[in-house]
Amino acid sequence: MKTIQSFLFRKEGLTYILLGILLILFLFPVYWMLVTSIQNNSDLMKLPPKWLPVRLDFSSYADILSSDLFLTFYKNTLLVALGATILCILVSILSGYALSRFRFKGSSLITLLLLSAQMFPTVTLVIGLYSQYQKMHLLNTLFVLVLAATSTALPFSVMLMRTFFNGISRELEEAAEIDGAGRFRILFGVIVPLSKPGIMAIAIYTFLIAWDDFLFGLTLVTDLDKRTLSPGLSLTFLGEFSYNWSGATAAAVTATVPLLIGFLFLQRYMVEGLTAGGVKE
Repeated sequence: MKTIQSFLFRKEGLTYILLGILLILFLFPVYWMLVTSIQNNSDLMKLPPKWLPVRLDFSSYADILSSDLFLTFYKNTLLVALGATILCILVSILSGYALSRFRFKGSSLITLLLLSAQMFPTVTLVIGLYSQYQKMHLLNTLFVLVLAATSTALPFSVMLMRTFFNGISRELEEAAEIDGAGRFRILFGVIVPLSKPGIMAIAIYTFLIAWDDFLFGLTLVTDLDKRTLSPGLSLTFLGEFSYNWSGATAAAVTATVPLLIGFLFLQRYMVEGLTAGGVKE
């Protein structure tokens, strides 16, 4: 019995050690970004590198927060993320409800296409989207970034809302219909309030996709004043002959911290929406 307990104790200890090592590996890039942002560029170029900051220098944060260009990137990113979130929620609710409640010719094919769309990486869609948006004269606008982020998040969002609507009893709709409610009133007055966890989940999901977008922001927009954070910072701080590592990491921290704080408070809605939607099919 003691031998078994000793074996289990050693096995549990090894598990915690392994998890600790993995945690350090995952968190080290975040730590190094923070350390780099509070040092001077001249100190960063010294060899061997200093794992702990020798001299604290917060001038990069002061430069970032006083930079009109960075604030423009931040404003553009916020507008694109909010626009994509609102558009994706609206389209997902209407599309998910239609696929859940109506049986029409081609509905199964649409569902199959939505599922298969999630198999393709974003980079494979850029050429087709660029050509299409060029024909529509939408390139180099913030609206094109809203459409691109929405198209990326839409397949998963529609399928999630369809799953939620499948789990809501049709008797509620029949009762509302008997009381004289129309289809849209039933949807937005009865069904949507019961689907708040799913709506919160797709809102967080879409907002994160739009906020972290790099490829579409780099490809579909060329004017510097219309750039979002990811492509804007990479083009501003990382040049051909010089690198402002302190400024780049300070900008990355400034852009990430508000998003991280918000996600910490809203992650339970994300988990609740995904788990609730996963058992109602």
